[in-house]
Amino acid sequence: MTPTQVTTTTAEPGLLSRAWLVVGLLFIVGMLNYLDRVMITTMRGSIVEAIPMTDTQFGLLTAVFLWTYGLLSPMAGFLADRFSRSRVIIGSLFIWSAVTLLTAYSTTFGELLVTRLLMGVSEACYIPAALALIVDYHRGSTRSLATGIHIGGMMLGQSLGFVGGWLAQDNTWNSPFRIFGIVGIAYALILVFFLNDAPLSPVSAVSDTPKNSVHFASAVKNLFSRGTFVLALLFWGFLGMVGWLVIGWLPTYYQEHFQLSQAEAGLYATGYVQTTALVGVLLGGALADRWSRTNPRARLLLPAIGLLIAAPSVFLASVTTVLPIAIIGFVVYAFTRMFSDANMMPILCLVTDERYRATGYGILNLFSCIVGGVGIYAGGVLRDRHIDVSSLFQVAAVLMVVCAGILYRIRPKPETAGVV
Repeated sequence: MTPTQVTTTTAEPGLLSRAWLVVGLLFIVGMLNYLDRVMITTMRGSIVEAIPMTDTQFGLLTAVFLWTYGLLSPMAGFLADRFSRSRVIIGSLFIWSAVTLLTAYSTTFGELLVTRLLMGVSEACYIPAALALIVDYHRGSTRSLATGIHIGGMMLGQSLGFVGGWLAQDNTWNSPFRIFGIVGIAYALILVFFLNDAPLSPVSAVSDTPKNSVHFASAVKNLFSRGTFVLALLFWGFLGMVGWLVIGWLPTYYQEHFQLSQAEAGLYATGYVQTTALVGVLLGGALADRWSRTNPRARLLLPAIGLLIAAPSVFLASVTTVLPIAIIGFVVYAFTRMFSDANMMPILCLVTDERYRATGYGILNLFSCIVGGVGIYAGGVLRDRHIDVSSLFQVAAVLMVVCAGILYRIRPKPETAGVV
């Protein structure tokens, strides 16, 4: 088979319609996943007024979530590989929604901290299971777009985080947690009747290894025995550092370099970027699917091309003195960088054993959280030493070129080289 001769795996019409239904169902779950986790940051004033705390303590509420979420991601992914993916998803949604509801009844900082820790535990189980279930259903040339649509739901949830602050301002800080906690619990009960695991793929159907005999240690050993998985891990970690550097310092850059108000800087740093990123994740998925019909490495090459476009855009934006050029540079970055997000799980399918996809994504999540946290912390250290924010973005541009190079070196495992 030549590099341009690709076998397209197509699903039966009934299975394909079911596959898109699953994406639609999980789009809403993904939206709730991010909405429930971020809305606390938009109601700081209301919470601090009701439960007095320092800024350090308020920051700890988000930090403890991220630490717990990251540390438990590998084991959470393993649960989805060992047991029913759909049941793990429903259980995760039900528990984190119950925790969201419980948060509304917190009266002390300690109680809030415990609920954020529990939120990290329960939400960690969702994303590896959800992405693995989507690629279980989408085995052909719809895989990247399906993944991108689901990520679009998570981005929408993140964008809707302001709803928490809006509701808290007109009512009490408890009300958003009550509302979305109840909504999530109700939706989890509905999913019991509509969300199921995908039929076994031909590879799984003939496998001699039953699902209940898969163990965490064997999964980790299998994943790290593959050099391609280690490359994917490095890629996702470095890209996570890039993302956190931009997210964490872009508003500050706009304020300091262009003398913008906090509101203006926030609009340029989030409003424009998030909107463009949503378009990018959908288009990146669709383009990768289309190209994969003729090139088995399309899902590796398209993100690499996107990063090679994003890198000079960020570099130009970091050195310009013209505000519109800086805005355009970061908008281009947001658009092309999302090609990687739409294709990360499909890339994992190209380089890992089918039995350990969710575990693999959980490990990627852990590494990305650790490296991303280091990136934000290092940025703060450099800032304390009076290093200009633009220098951080120049480092990010270099890292994106490195990420593109890593992707170019990854080769699909032989059994997937001719299947999209």
